Amino acid sequence: MIITIDGPAGSGKSTAARKLAARLELPYLDTGAMYRALARAAMQAGVDLNDANELVRVAHETRLDVDCGPTHTRVRINGHDVSEAIRTMAVNQATMFVAREQRIRDLLVERQRQIGSQLGSFVTEGRDQGSVVFPEADVKFVLEADPERRAQRRYQELLADGEEADYVTVLRNLIQRDSNDSKQWAALLAPGEAIRIDTSRMSIAAVVERLIAHIRQIAPPGSVPTPDEVR
Repeated sequence: MIITIDGPAGSGKSTAARKLAARLELPYLDTGAMYRALARAAMQAGVDLNDANELVRVAHETRLDVDCGPTHTRVRINGHDVSEAIRTMAVNQATMFVAREQRIRDLLVERQRQIGSQLGSFVTEGRDQGSVVFPEADVKFVLEADPERRAQRRYQELLADGEEADYVTVLRNLIQRDSNDSKQWAALLAPGEAIRIDTSRMSIAAVVERLIAHIRQIAPPGSVPTPDEVR
Protein backbone atom coordinates (compact mmCIF):
# COMPACT_ATOMS: atom_id res chain seq x y z
CA MET A 1 0.00 0.00 0.00
CA ILE A 2 1.26 3.47 -0.91
CA ILE A 3 -0.06 6.36 1.20
CA THR A 4 0.83 9.96 0.28
CA ILE A 5 0.44 12.99 2.54
CA ASP A 6 1.00 16.39 0.94
CA GLY A 7 0.53 19.97 2.04
CA PRO A 8 2.25 23.14 3.24
CA ALA A 9 4.91 23.51 5.93
CA GLY A 10 3.56 23.34 9.46
CA SER A 11 0.36 21.50 8.52
CA GLY A 12 1.46 18.55 10.65
CA LYS A 13 2.09 16.22 7.75
CA SER A 14 5.58 15.10 8.85
CA THR A 15 4.51 14.17 12.37
CA ALA A 16 1.27 12.62 11.13
CA ALA A 17 3.07 10.61 8.46
CA ARG A 18 5.66 9.35 10.94
CA LYS A 19 3.05 8.31 13.49
CA LEU A 20 0.84 6.77 10.81
CA ALA A 21 3.77 4.75 9.46
CA ALA A 22 4.57 3.51 12.97
CA ARG A 23 0.94 2.58 13.51
CA LEU A 24 0.80 0.63 10.23
CA GLU A 25 4.37 -0.71 10.65
CA LEU A 26 5.34 0.70 7.25
CA PRO A 27 8.50 2.58 6.18
CA TYR A 28 8.24 6.36 6.33
CA LEU A 29 9.71 8.54 3.56
CA ASP A 30 10.24 12.20 4.48
CA THR A 31 10.90 13.79 1.08
CA GLY A 32 11.24 17.27 2.55
CA ALA A 33 14.37 16.04 4.30
CA MET A 34 15.90 15.30 0.90
CA TYR A 35 15.41 18.90 -0.24
CA ARG A 36 16.73 20.16 3.08
CA ALA A 37 19.81 17.96 2.75
CA LEU A 38 20.64 19.40 -0.66
CA ALA A 39 20.07 22.91 0.70
CA ARG A 40 22.55 22.21 3.49
CA ALA A 41 25.02 20.78 0.96
CA ALA A 42 24.74 23.99 -1.08
CA MET A 43 25.28 26.11 2.03
CA GLN A 44 28.35 24.10 2.98
CA ALA A 45 29.70 24.48 -0.56
CA GLY A 46 29.29 28.25 -0.26
CA VAL A 47 27.36 28.60 -3.50
CA ASP A 48 25.08 31.53 -4.32
CA LEU A 49 21.56 30.27 -3.58
CA ASN A 50 20.27 32.42 -6.43
CA ASP A 51 22.54 30.65 -8.91
CA ALA A 52 20.33 27.83 -10.19
CA ASN A 53 23.11 26.21 -12.22
CA GLU A 54 25.35 25.99 -9.17
CA LEU A 55 22.54 24.48 -7.10
CA VAL A 56 21.96 21.87 -9.80
CA ARG A 57 25.68 21.10 -9.89
CA VAL A 58 25.75 20.56 -6.12
CA ALA A 59 22.65 18.34 -6.35
CA HIS A 60 24.30 16.12 -8.95
CA GLU A 61 27.60 15.94 -7.08
CA THR A 62 26.10 15.20 -3.65
CA ARG A 63 25.67 11.58 -2.61
CA LEU A 64 22.29 11.49 -0.89
CA ASP A 65 21.39 8.37 1.11
CA VAL A 66 18.00 7.88 2.74
CA ASP A 67 17.13 5.23 5.34
CA CYS A 68 13.37 4.81 5.78
CA GLY A 69 12.17 3.17 8.99
CA PRO A 70 8.65 3.03 10.46
CA THR A 71 9.40 5.92 12.85
CA HIS A 72 12.09 7.92 11.07
CA THR A 73 13.87 8.93 7.90
CA ARG A 74 17.63 9.19 8.38
CA VAL A 75 19.45 11.26 5.78
CA ARG A 76 23.15 11.27 4.91
CA ILE A 77 25.02 13.53 2.50
CA ASN A 78 28.37 12.25 1.30
CA GLY A 79 28.34 9.68 4.11
CA HIS A 80 27.56 12.13 6.94
CA ASP A 81 24.29 11.89 8.88
CA VAL A 82 22.55 15.28 8.73
CA SER A 83 19.12 14.20 9.98
CA GLU A 84 19.20 16.72 12.83
CA ALA A 85 21.42 19.36 11.21
CA ILE A 86 18.88 20.02 8.43
CA ARG A 87 16.19 21.20 10.87
CA THR A 88 17.57 24.69 11.51
CA MET A 89 15.96 27.97 10.49
CA ALA A 90 18.90 28.71 8.18
CA VAL A 91 18.29 25.50 6.27
CA ASN A 92 14.54 26.27 6.24
CA GLN A 93 15.24 29.54 4.47
CA ALA A 94 17.68 27.98 2.00
CA THR A 95 15.43 25.07 1.09
CA MET A 96 13.01 27.14 -0.99
CA PHE A 97 15.84 28.03 -3.40
CA VAL A 98 16.50 24.34 -3.96
CA ALA A 99 12.84 23.30 -4.13
CA ARG A 100 11.87 25.87 -6.76
CA GLU A 101 14.46 24.60 -9.28
CA GLN A 102 12.71 22.13 -11.57
CA ARG A 103 15.91 20.32 -12.54
CA ILE A 104 16.50 19.47 -8.89
CA ARG A 105 12.87 18.46 -8.44
CA ASP A 106 13.17 16.11 -11.42
CA LEU A 107 16.31 14.59 -9.93
CA LEU A 108 14.69 13.99 -6.55
CA VAL A 109 11.43 12.71 -8.04
CA GLU A 110 13.42 9.99 -9.81
CA ARG A 111 15.28 9.16 -6.59
CA GLN A 112 12.04 9.02 -4.61
CA ARG A 113 10.50 6.65 -7.15
CA GLN A 114 13.56 4.41 -6.87
CA ILE A 115 13.18 4.34 -3.10
CA GLY A 116 9.46 3.65 -3.42
CA SER A 117 10.10 0.75 -5.79
CA GLN A 118 12.50 -0.77 -3.27
CA LEU A 119 10.12 -0.30 -0.33
CA GLY A 120 6.92 -1.52 -2.00
CA SER A 121 4.53 -0.34 0.72
CA PHE A 122 5.20 2.90 2.58
CA VAL A 123 3.93 6.24 3.86
CA THR A 124 5.44 9.27 2.14
CA GLU A 125 4.96 12.98 2.70
CA GLY A 126 5.96 16.16 0.93
CA ARG A 127 4.55 18.66 -1.54
CA ASP A 128 4.05 16.57 -4.71
CA GLN A 129 3.87 12.95 -3.61
CA GLY A 130 0.29 12.25 -4.67
CA SER A 131 0.29 14.60 -7.65
CA VAL A 132 3.67 13.91 -9.30
CA VAL A 133 5.81 11.25 -7.66
CA PHE A 134 3.26 8.54 -6.85
CA PRO A 135 0.05 9.39 -8.74
CA GLU A 136 -0.94 5.71 -8.49
CA ALA A 137 -0.96 5.81 -4.66
CA ASP A 138 -3.69 3.82 -2.93
CA VAL A 139 -4.66 6.71 -0.63
CA LYS A 140 -3.83 10.40 -1.06
CA PHE A 141 -4.19 13.04 1.65
CA VAL A 142 -3.69 16.80 1.71
CA LEU A 143 -3.26 18.35 5.17
CA GLU A 144 -4.00 22.05 5.52
CA ALA A 145 -4.04 24.62 8.33
CA ASP A 146 -4.21 28.36 8.88
CA PRO A 147 -0.83 30.09 8.19
CA GLU A 148 -0.69 31.55 11.70
CA ARG A 149 -1.30 28.15 13.30
CA ARG A 150 1.30 26.53 11.08
CA ALA A 151 3.86 29.23 11.87
CA GLN A 152 3.24 28.79 15.59
CA ARG A 153 3.85 25.05 15.32
CA ARG A 154 7.09 25.51 13.41
CA TYR A 155 8.22 28.25 15.81
CA GLN A 156 7.64 25.96 18.81
CA GLU A 157 9.52 23.14 17.09
CA LEU A 158 12.53 25.38 16.53
CA LEU A 159 12.53 26.56 20.14
CA ALA A 160 12.27 22.96 21.35
CA ASP A 161 15.35 22.14 19.26
CA GLY A 162 17.27 25.00 20.87
CA GLU A 163 17.20 27.08 17.69
CA GLU A 164 17.06 30.87 17.90
CA ALA A 165 13.96 32.04 16.04
CA ASP A 166 11.19 34.59 16.18
CA TYR A 167 7.59 34.03 15.18
CA VAL A 168 7.40 36.84 12.61
CA THR A 169 10.42 35.51 10.69
CA VAL A 170 9.00 31.99 10.75
CA LEU A 171 5.62 33.20 9.48
CA ARG A 172 7.22 35.27 6.71
CA ASN A 173 9.34 32.31 5.60
CA LEU A 174 6.33 30.00 5.65
CA ILE A 175 4.19 32.34 3.52
CA GLN A 176 7.03 32.73 1.02
CA ARG A 177 7.40 28.95 0.80
CA ASP A 178 3.67 28.62 0.26
CA SER A 179 3.85 30.92 -2.76
CA ASN A 180 6.62 28.77 -4.24
CA ASP A 181 5.26 25.34 -3.33
CA SER A 182 1.46 25.47 -3.51
CA LYS A 183 1.39 24.58 -7.20
CA GLN A 184 2.96 21.22 -6.36
CA TRP A 185 -0.16 19.91 -4.60
CA ALA A 186 -2.72 22.08 -6.41
CA ALA A 187 -3.88 19.19 -8.61
CA LEU A 188 -4.81 17.22 -5.49
CA LEU A 189 -7.35 19.87 -4.47
CA ALA A 190 -9.67 18.93 -7.34
CA PRO A 191 -12.74 16.94 -6.25
CA GLY A 192 -12.00 13.23 -5.89
CA GLU A 193 -8.23 13.59 -6.16
CA ALA A 194 -7.30 13.49 -2.48
CA ILE A 195 -8.79 13.56 1.00
CA ARG A 196 -8.37 17.05 2.48
CA ILE A 197 -8.04 17.51 6.23
CA ASP A 198 -7.81 20.88 7.98
CA THR A 199 -5.57 20.33 11.00
CA SER A 200 -5.80 23.90 12.37
CA ARG A 201 -7.67 22.86 15.50
CA MET A 202 -6.89 19.15 15.63
CA SER A 203 -4.42 17.34 17.86
CA ILE A 204 -1.91 15.13 16.10
CA ALA A 205 -3.59 12.09 17.63
CA ALA A 206 -6.92 13.15 16.14
CA VAL A 207 -5.29 13.70 12.74
CA VAL A 208 -3.79 10.21 12.77
CA GLU A 209 -7.13 8.67 13.73
CA ARG A 210 -8.80 10.53 10.85
CA LEU A 211 -6.14 9.18 8.45
CA ILE A 212 -6.60 5.67 9.81
CA ALA A 213 -10.38 5.87 9.43
CA HIS A 214 -10.06 6.67 5.72
CA ILE A 215 -7.41 4.01 5.14
CA ARG A 216 -9.52 1.40 6.90
CA GLN A 217 -12.25 1.95 4.31
CA ILE A 218 -10.08 0.51 1.55
CA ALA A 219 -7.77 -1.82 3.48
CA PRO A 220 -8.49 -5.54 3.94
CA PRO A 221 -10.42 -6.26 7.17
CA GLY A 222 -8.12 -6.56 10.17
CA SER A 223 -5.06 -5.14 8.38
CA VAL A 224 -5.20 -1.74 10.14
CA PRO A 225 -4.69 -1.99 13.92
CA THR A 226 -7.13 -0.30 16.27
CA PRO A 227 -5.93 1.94 19.13
CA ASP A 228 -6.52 -0.91 21.61
CA GLU A 229 -4.41 -3.28 19.53
CA VAL A 230 -1.59 -0.73 19.42
CA ARG A 231 -1.61 -0.49 23.21
